[in-house]
Amino acid sequence: MDVRTLCLGVLTLGEATGYEIKQVFEGAFAHFHAAGFGSIYPALADLAAEGLVTVTEVEQEGRPDKKIYRITPEGLTRFTEALCRTRPRERVRSEFMIQMFFAALLPPARIEDALKIKAGEYREILADLDRREAEAEGEIPPGPRFTLEFGRAVYGAALAHVETRGPALVEALAATAARNDGDPS
Repeated sequence: MDVRTLCLGVLTLGEATGYEIKQVFEGAFAHFHAAGFGSIYPALADLAAEGLVTVTEVEQEGRPDKKIYRITPEGLTRFTEALCRTRPRERVRSEFMIQMFFAALLPPARIEDALKIKAGEYREILADLDRREAEAEGEIPPGPRFTLEFGRAVYGAALAHVETRGPALVEALAATAARNDGDPS
């Protein structure tokens, strides 16, 4: 789903500034979708031009005016239609998985380092999910609860795989490297 459509989705939760929308991408969406100001603000401008959101400018002393965005009824319809049309697929792009696939071409120590880094990242993501749940005010609605638990399941399984299978990969690579060092050909 594109950033424009996701901005509409965030605005179904209530009015927000561009900064607050970015906070949703960095918080609730962090483990499954990323977007920066460079894509959020142009998306909001396009949505406003199409009449899918309204913009209210609020004066701030000593700072530029703050823009508050609200979804329009047409914007809500457009977002709901997009949700209905969206095929539930996932796209994964992972430099880590590319390194692991071609691990035999790298020194075992580099693979060991990559595994440690990735395990640390997975632990950070899991801690962030736990923190967001602890900081949630009141009951977490079913949809956000599902995504939080899904994130825990995926990243927990990934961490377990890295921790249990990673050492065997490094060991196998080291053994292959040792055999190749002794090979006179």
